[in-house]
Amino acid sequence: MKIKEVESHFGSSVASYFIFLRWMYGVNLVLFGLIFGLVVIPEILMGMPYGSVPRKTVPRNEEKTAMDFSVLWDFEGYAKYSVLFYGFYNNQRTIGWLKFRLPLSYFMVGVGVFGYSLMVVIRTMASNANENTSDGDDGNFNFSFKMFTSWDYLIGNPETADNKFASITTSFKESIVDEEESKKDENIHLTRFLRVLANVMIICCLCGSGYLIYFVVKRSQTFSKMQNVGWYERNEVEIVMSLLGMFCPPLFETIANLEDYHPRVALKWQLGRIFALFLGNLYTFLLALMDDVNEKLAREDVIKNITHWTLHNYYNISSSDNGTDTTPPPLHPADVPRGPCWETNVGVEFVRLTVSDILVTYVTILVGDFLRACFVRFMNYCWCWDLEAGFPSYAEFDISGNVLGLVFNQGMIWMGSFYAPGLIGINVLRLLTSMYFQCWAVMSSNVPHERVFKASKSNNFYMGLLLLILFLSLLPVAYTIMSLPPSFDCGPFSGKNRMFDVIQETMQNDFPPFVGKIISSIANPGLIIPAILLMVLAIYYLNAVSKAYQQANIDLKKKMQMQREEEKNKRNNNTQVNSVMRDLEELLPPSARNALKLQSAVNGTVSGNGKSNGPNNARRDGSSVPPPRIAVTSPPVPRPGGGPMGGP
Repeated sequence: MKIKEVESHFGSSVASYFIFLRWMYGVNLVLFGLIFGLVVIPEILMGMPYGSVPRKTVPRNEEKTAMDFSVLWDFEGYAKYSVLFYGFYNNQRTIGWLKFRLPLSYFMVGVGVFGYSLMVVIRTMASNANENTSDGDDGNFNFSFKMFTSWDYLIGNPETADNKFASITTSFKESIVDEEESKKDENIHLTRFLRVLANVMIICCLCGSGYLIYFVVKRSQTFSKMQNVGWYERNEVEIVMSLLGMFCPPLFETIANLEDYHPRVALKWQLGRIFALFLGNLYTFLLALMDDVNEKLAREDVIKNITHWTLHNYYNISSSDNGTDTTPPPLHPADVPRGPCWETNVGVEFVRLTVSDILVTYVTILVGDFLRACFVRFMNYCWCWDLEAGFPSYAEFDISGNVLGLVFNQGMIWMGSFYAPGLIGINVLRLLTSMYFQCWAVMSSNVPHERVFKASKSNNFYMGLLLLILFLSLLPVAYTIMSLPPSFDCGPFSGKNRMFDVIQETMQNDFPPFVGKIISSIANPGLIIPAILLMVLAIYYLNAVSKAYQQANIDLKKKMQMQREEEKNKRNNNTQVNSVMRDLEELLPPSARNALKLQSAVNGTVSGNGKSNGPNNARRDGSSVPPPRIAVTSPPVPRPGGGPMGGP
């Protein structure tokens, strides 16, 4: 009902964002069930409790500040050593009385998140394409259909009737914009120059934002090695990325006014540019973060030796002090030296980015939309100019910025959920609150766009962006799984050379030997490469067949249109000929009219008995009937509304 209300007042383009948001919420609910049901809850119920091992204990030097709000706000202290992050989970092969294989479950759920997301995105795109193909609306008599068939006479609720009235009005505005754009003339040379200029300016903005992100991330790594840094220094990366995401889209929209595209085309260009901005910022952030991960991996070997040396000395010294062979009490987990646990640090960065993005989005809505609308509404009576018509006026709903923010937030969730399983729960809460908060903000603080335009019949452009960001989110996770060694003292894969070794361990210990041989044979590059080539060829063939069917559909529509126009012209010609014949009959004297009617009756009777097949009827003896001789006694007179009639 919220989405229908928004659509009736703001058009289908704004409503398409909320439909997309609702769909994303459903996908994240499924991912939340997978991660919490197969990873988080088993660890809580069957795993070791907090404080039993070093990875689940706050270090001694951090205990004093572990519960401070500023520390928890940065997801340090007790938050860092909780089920939210990768490092909390133990590397025991089985846990609990169920012998639950947690490391295997963690790995398979991490892969399953991407597999399920890929499946549901592609299936939705296929469903949207089928709906778009089956739509028979070809745009003929658009305004007539809207005028005479739009109203629903079963409506009995006044509020629903108001929404329906607003929806019909908005649909007329959308159709008028489409009609105006189809008939618009433009100076092609000036338009091309302005479009090239706009693209050059936007490329400069993209390069500058990428350099700024890289510079800030490098500076934050310097701050992380310092003591007593301020709040801004600790959160500088998140603040700069959020500010770029907030100010660059309006700048792009201002530059895009030079191009003079159709609103629907302009929206796609705007989405593509903001996509490039967010993608560049995200991958710049990841590259700088990988430098930090490599530094932590280089330090990990040193810390690993220090940890083993500390434990060795503790037990040896304790035994020598006692003078007996009794085992000394175990060293408290808080006193054991820790490795950097780069997986948890990566998860913390993603959680910080997500939380800062949520806060910036909500603050922007409150300040940039609600307070602005209140100022315009109440100060317009006592201001020097018309605030509603001029500056600052009411805000319009930013479709492109909100869609791309939602897409890239989901990309961060996909990447970060492997290192921070609790990130999915944060995102579910974010999507749920965003639906109602943004609906309220749109209805109370925004106005419809000056040029209301119709959304695409299929949502596949949004889905295409989401599919691309899903693929790009998979690459860093796959790289860390296949290439980087896991931390030695935290996470479910500690003690292994690579994270995917858990699969090999399971195959060796839990399956018969022939299963391992079959899988190793299937994983042979000699079979994988031909299978990939076969898939590529199949995709190419199916794509060609699909294009052929689309072209056949277009040709069939053209033929049906031509046939309909031909029948219409034939009916018009018949009507015109009959009108001319009636005009000629009115010029004849009454006796001639009677003779003509008698001749027509005779011809009809003969044709009905099968004696003749044409207008020049033949008699049985073969002689022809001469046509009647008719004398015209008065000049032709034009009919009202028509030109003068003439004939041979």
